[in-house]
Amino acid sequence: MSASADAPRTFVALEMKDTIRPALEKLITSLQPRVPGARWVRPEGTHLTLRFLGDTPPERMAPLRTGLAAAAAASPPAAARVAGLDTFPARGKPPRVLWVGMEIPPSVLELQAACERVAVIAGFPPEERPFRGHLTLARFRERVLRPALPPVDLGVAPLETLTLMRSDQRPGGAVYTPIARFPLGAAE
Repeated sequence: MSASADAPRTFVALEMKDTIRPALEKLITSLQPRVPGARWVRPEGTHLTLRFLGDTPPERMAPLRTGLAAAAAASPPAAARVAGLDTFPARGKPPRVLWVGMEIPPSVLELQAACERVAVIAGFPPEERPFRGHLTLARFRERVLRPALPPVDLGVAPLETLTLMRSDQRPGGAVYTPIARFPLGAAE
């Protein structure tokens, strides 16, 4: 099934604050001449994906919103150091994704696990791959050699808002639109 207005392609993410975006933009600009064959992301769309959902029928939206609101309310705001460059896959096959890592605090790991439980309750199959906190910088359409990557430390990114996001594929790259936002630690 392809994404449509009735079943948009969705994911759950923590949005990056504007405080880290200039550093991401500077990093991407510095890497572009050194990493040929990459299709670069727009820094304004950078996010920490906690759970990719895929095509999401309307009947799954209400349980997602309810569960994600509760998960966000129970999780305190956090911060994560943004450091280290690598690719997926890390070894063996040619790289498909270039990413910068994130040192994920325990509270965000607990939030990610809660988002996984919400997704399964809403009817999505369990995620089989382990969670690896990262921010995607570029994707490779063709087979390329693994680039030599410099050490990187962009500082600390505040993580304050859980977002149910829609992803629309466009010729210039994916466009992300928030469906619902849930502030972390909103439970009183």
